[in-house]
Amino acid sequence: MSELAAQQNSATGQTGVLAWIERTGNRLPDPVFLFLGLIAGLVVLSMIAAAAGWSALHPTEIDEATGQAKVIAATSLLSADNIRTLWVDMPKTFTHFHPLGYVLVVMLGAGVAERSGLFGTAMRAGVSGAPTVLLTPIVAFVAMMGNLAADAAYVVLIPLAGIIFHAAGRHPIAGIAAAFAGVSGGFSANLLPGQLDALLFGITEAAVETVFADFTANIAGNWYFIAAMLVIFLPVIWYVTDRVIEPRLGPWDPARAGSAGANEQVSDELTGAERKGLRRAGLATLFVVGLWLLFTFGPGTPLIDEEASAEARLTPLYQSLVGGFFLLFLLAGWAYGKAAGTVSDHRGLVRMMSESMADMAYYLVLAFTAAHFVAMFAWSNLGLILAVRGADLLKASGLPAWALLMLIVVFTALLNLFVGSASAKWALLAPVLVPMLMLLGITPEMTTAAYRVGDGATNIITPLMVYFPLILIFCQRWQKDFGLGSLAATMLPFSIGLLLSGMVLVGAWVMLDLPLGPGASVFAPVPAAP
Repeated sequence: MSELAAQQNSATGQTGVLAWIERTGNRLPDPVFLFLGLIAGLVVLSMIAAAAGWSALHPTEIDEATGQAKVIAATSLLSADNIRTLWVDMPKTFTHFHPLGYVLVVMLGAGVAERSGLFGTAMRAGVSGAPTVLLTPIVAFVAMMGNLAADAAYVVLIPLAGIIFHAAGRHPIAGIAAAFAGVSGGFSANLLPGQLDALLFGITEAAVETVFADFTANIAGNWYFIAAMLVIFLPVIWYVTDRVIEPRLGPWDPARAGSAGANEQVSDELTGAERKGLRRAGLATLFVVGLWLLFTFGPGTPLIDEEASAEARLTPLYQSLVGGFFLLFLLAGWAYGKAAGTVSDHRGLVRMMSESMADMAYYLVLAFTAAHFVAMFAWSNLGLILAVRGADLLKASGLPAWALLMLIVVFTALLNLFVGSASAKWALLAPVLVPMLMLLGITPEMTTAAYRVGDGATNIITPLMVYFPLILIFCQRWQKDFGLGSLAATMLPFSIGLLLSGMVLVGAWVMLDLPLGPGASVFAPVPAAP
């Protein structure tokens, strides 16, 4: 039996809430089969709803025969029309799933930036040589920015943080905890939109279109909000690391270290080639930014619709950001790789892009099932009916918008203990939450922002998080008896701090009605029939 398997088996012998979460979550099927099960349940529910005559008044469509709001009735997914649509339109249902195109385009570029070594070197450069007094906030900042690098942040930055803390005379597990809290607890916090924005807003767009037509996602729709998350989360991680976790850990004892931990050394300084690569990547980034400014304000203004209304003129710019991030990651990764010697020629570049698509194989399978779940939800009309009925109940409750959104944060955080995938959870929740809150005047961007806060906060305490065992191994390099419960207990103060501060941020943002991103607000007029 492998060391990791033995550790996981021994951990299951623990008792308490964390052990119950682990046992319960492990009983859940893979997210792909979870969606297949949900589809089966949806078919049964649609039959019951159709037989019972469930219906609702469409919020935007008028019945020409009566001049009144159109009545939408639940439809069985086993009706002849829906069975025909399922099998005839299966390729279309899959390929028209909005997140699919968004994510694949961005990942074509991000895969090059990761495989060329740009992401890893940039993170090393960010934390190496940090002043001792600022070590924790620098690690936390780089960790949250490292979300742009996806998996690389887990496998490069987190163990590196332990080594750097050790070199500074501090407890290495405190460094690992701070980095883990930033990378995973602050999963959405960042100064720039990236792959996650493309993924989540693609699902948001699909959810809106199950009830309302002609909505185009803006992947910069949470830009200001996620930047504020970083600003708010940074002092939380700093305080918890220095004032709570490190005093609790006490001085590091080399006698308790694993076989590798006592011999860990700070990684070497960046090589000349790596430094040159970072400079070239910076120039490539400036080039792409300048190019987009030219497209926006230059001759012909191709990314501004001069004929549109004032609030819609920048729509082409927002829609172009997916392609913009693709080009940014691609050129910066290529420029770094050519200078650092990790990209030899154009064939190496193409190989990296191909490998990044190979890494997306599981996502394609998941997207196939999620796409059909979302589509079938719309065909049954249950999404619209639940949205309308749910909106009526929320109106009757009298709860203000900030309270509703804070409840969504808490619900998402609890669900995250059992379903780790951000895209799987959002594909499940968005078809109901997004249209329902739109009927209360809350924009899809604000609903997505609230979801993101809850999705990250509990990542760091659930054993079902895919990198949780890896983080445990990193810790055991420095303390061989550090177990699953030890890691969860270490991360729990971070989780509580991030969840509470995130809820305060959501509540304050709604009450102050601040813009969430370029062209994105908290509130919008309730969709009404023409």
